[in-house]
Amino acid sequence: MKRLLLVLLAAFIAGRSTAQLLSWTPDFAKDNDNISIIMDASKGNQGLFNLSVDSGVYIHTGVITNLSTGPSNWRYVKFNQNFNLPNAQLQATPLGNNKWKIDIAGIRSYYGVPAGETILRIAILFRNGSGTKVQRNADGSDMYIPVYDNNLAVRFTTPAYQPYYNPIPEPIVASVGTALPVTAVSSQAASLKLYLNGSVIQTAAAATSISASPVMATVGKNEVVVEADNGSVIKRDTIRFVVNTIAALPAGVRDGINYESGNTSAVLVLYAPNKSYVNVLGEFPGNNWTAQNSNQLNRTPDGNYYWIRLTGLTPGVEYAFQYLVDGTLKVGDPYTEKVLDPNNDQYITAQTYPGLRGYPAGQTGIVSILQTNAPAYSWSASSFSRPDKRNLVVYELLLRDYLDAHDWKTLRDTLGYLKSMGVNTIEVMPFMEFDGNLSWGYNPCYYFAPDKYYGPKNGLKEFIDSCHKKGMAVVLDMVLNHTSDLSPLAMLYWNAATGHPAANNPWLNVNATHPFSVYNDFNHESAATQYFTKRVVEFWLQEYKLDGFRFDLSKGFTQFNSGGDVNLWSQYDASRVAIWKKYYDTIQVKSPGAYVILEHFAANSEEIELSDYGMLLWGNHNKNFAQASMGYATPDPDGNTWNFEGGIYSVRGWNKPHLVTYMESHDEERIMYNTLLNGNSSGSYNTRDLATALRRQEMGAAFLMSMPGPKMVWEFEEQGYDFSINRCGDGSINGNCRTDAKPIRWDYLQQTPRKRLYDVYSSLGKLRAHGWYKDDFIANGTTITRNMASGFKWMTVRTTTDSSDLVVIGNFDVVPQTTAIAFPVPGTWYDYLQGGTITAVSGSQNITLQPGEFHIYLNRNLTNAVVTPVGGVTNPAQAFAAAVYPNPGTTASVLAVQLPQTGRLNVDLFDLAGRQVSVLYTGNLAVGEHIIPLNDKINNLPPGTYLMRLQSKGGQLTLKLLIP
Repeated sequence: MKRLLLVLLAAFIAGRSTAQLLSWTPDFAKDNDNISIIMDASKGNQGLFNLSVDSGVYIHTGVITNLSTGPSNWRYVKFNQNFNLPNAQLQATPLGNNKWKIDIAGIRSYYGVPAGETILRIAILFRNGSGTKVQRNADGSDMYIPVYDNNLAVRFTTPAYQPYYNPIPEPIVASVGTALPVTAVSSQAASLKLYLNGSVIQTAAAATSISASPVMATVGKNEVVVEADNGSVIKRDTIRFVVNTIAALPAGVRDGINYESGNTSAVLVLYAPNKSYVNVLGEFPGNNWTAQNSNQLNRTPDGNYYWIRLTGLTPGVEYAFQYLVDGTLKVGDPYTEKVLDPNNDQYITAQTYPGLRGYPAGQTGIVSILQTNAPAYSWSASSFSRPDKRNLVVYELLLRDYLDAHDWKTLRDTLGYLKSMGVNTIEVMPFMEFDGNLSWGYNPCYYFAPDKYYGPKNGLKEFIDSCHKKGMAVVLDMVLNHTSDLSPLAMLYWNAATGHPAANNPWLNVNATHPFSVYNDFNHESAATQYFTKRVVEFWLQEYKLDGFRFDLSKGFTQFNSGGDVNLWSQYDASRVAIWKKYYDTIQVKSPGAYVILEHFAANSEEIELSDYGMLLWGNHNKNFAQASMGYATPDPDGNTWNFEGGIYSVRGWNKPHLVTYMESHDEERIMYNTLLNGNSSGSYNTRDLATALRRQEMGAAFLMSMPGPKMVWEFEEQGYDFSINRCGDGSINGNCRTDAKPIRWDYLQQTPRKRLYDVYSSLGKLRAHGWYKDDFIANGTTITRNMASGFKWMTVRTTTDSSDLVVIGNFDVVPQTTAIAFPVPGTWYDYLQGGTITAVSGSQNITLQPGEFHIYLNRNLTNAVVTPVGGVTNPAQAFAAAVYPNPGTTASVLAVQLPQTGRLNVDLFDLAGRQVSVLYTGNLAVGEHIIPLNDKINNLPPGTYLMRLQSKGGQLTLKLLIP
């Protein structure tokens, strides 16, 4: 065993490194010795790292004595100075390379400690002149230097120590087959011995220092002890550490959980540079949540990865596990597809997530799930083709606030409602695993795990599959500007003292480089972040067949530090453009044609460049449409006018129709709320009247949906939702309640003016999808003219590809207005929404509109034209379609029916035994779409599953109805 030793390194002893947070001479300073202290700002919490020499560094210092009550009870604080003011007598000397020196002449006399009081430690901090930046230990604690008496003392100087109240070594990375240099010093000449795991590995007689470089041979826990014996007393110091096995990653594995053929083994890979060692704790055979040599991960030769192969797994069993990093930190796998949360899973019902397994007893923190041979989902929508991104009709929704059941199955039952409305893309607010349950989702922690609050992962896949079968795309609101504190990417490298990511975090900035950031800001110039981002988008595009992403706070993907200056942040940023082009290219490789929608709001030149590259960008015109809806010609306090022409891509000078214009989003106040609360009036015309306000929402929708390019509608906008974004649970209005749950009001559809607003949206959606007019909206050879500056607004859209033109006019004022309008061509024009015609003359003609009056005129008659019906079929003989929403049924549930021809409709309800329960509807209906309230017809039904049979000239349909 002794042959494991390397020779003593005399030169190493003489030139012992000071590469630690605090180093000092002499090694064993007594209470009135002179002492020189050197601080290395690259260590510890790095509070003064790279501080300019001109800024100056000062100490704040006192002593711990036998009369101190604890570590925080500093005595005889030098000068007792104001911490925030510099004091020249406490100024440190710069040594370069982030090192600073302070000399203390006579410890007792310097601090003024009276005779008879024993000095135990020097307590010290280093700070900048204003005290805003402070150098401390890595955990933010104060730093201490021991003060000795005349008795024998011994301590290790290598490896480097951290100057805690009770000193501990800096993290030691040791591997089998490599040497670990150790050096110890004693305060007096003594017989010195070094022990490795109880065996003597080096001796030195009548010496004050001893060194060795033992080669590590034992995987797992090891310890080195130094012993000093002067013949009358024996003193010891101990270093404990863990030794790794070095092994390259197996071929073909990637970060995260890698399942192997046979379904009984898996390889776990954790990227954790600068960590000392890692164990996996969990429910695996022989593990029992205990750190053992057998479950210690191998370390790769470059020191960046830890990995282990798990065997003996039972196919289909869910195994909970965590990583134990450096013996203290427990985290889940960043790439796990399911987690268990001890604080929030208990509130997820069996109805939402059937068969959710329990959290493992006796554990703490979020745990990952590993499952070989997990239940697979069989995809069925094999022929889906994504809608043209130039003509997207996006419906943004928060599942929590959209349906009482808030699960994927119930949302699937609502697709008929959205399809009938003309929606071809559903954008769901973030559903990666986020902190808690009741959230908007912008606090993600595990990016590969669908949040269980919305149901199982295969329920999500079935929802996406169902959308595709109806010709509808699904977009995930992706949050990669930041991550929450519970994210393993944050926890692995965290500064608990500052509450920020540590300076050596591979993925995250210590502080955000831009305004409006929340949680922990990603560094998108980091190779680690770019790799993680690419894995995230690849996963959702390929595993879940998503059609793209709306990227939250995309303007934050930059390392250019704009501080709190919003204008500076918004200026053209070439580095940000390069990052987004790289990510866009990756997404197109992983899923060609996938949508990339940015919440950007940057300089127009930057948005044009990103648009030209193929990306879509949000176009927020909430304030402008709100002013128009309320009927105010004067700007609001922020200077927003009622002119919303900026929602037209070409008005901005864009080359491509890639502007996703919207009136409302989750971030904006509801227009109906503003209108009903603050609307304008004149005489008997009052926009605060509900019916009047809803009619003005129809007018706003007519202009929005007539603009070429993609459009977005926020949930229930089509029903005139009028609860404030800041509504609290008790009905009060408070900005702190912005993300609180909001009332779900499907019963609005039973109010005729609200149902009419939905019908207008539906008609506008069908117009955009109609083959005659589709080219108008994808801006294929279109010419747009408009005047949006006054109350009487108008716009014409013409296309050179065919003869389909449209004119939309509306009076947003609260008094009648007359304006000269020039139709593109003379002749008969058809009022698309309200019926009737108008004869256009050559040149201009005066038209008078009453307040709130509007029209969409088409030069081709679509009244009897065949449009794409519910379900995506084009043959009207096959267009019989229906849906119940919401489902499971409530008092607000309605039956939406599309009839291919006029005739009788019978709707009967049966139980699963085939017995008729009731007649839900019978009567004659015209061709087209109809909403039939169910309310009292299902109120008293016992809980269970029922079958709804619909019969008409179009055939027979059967729908499933759930009664909770």
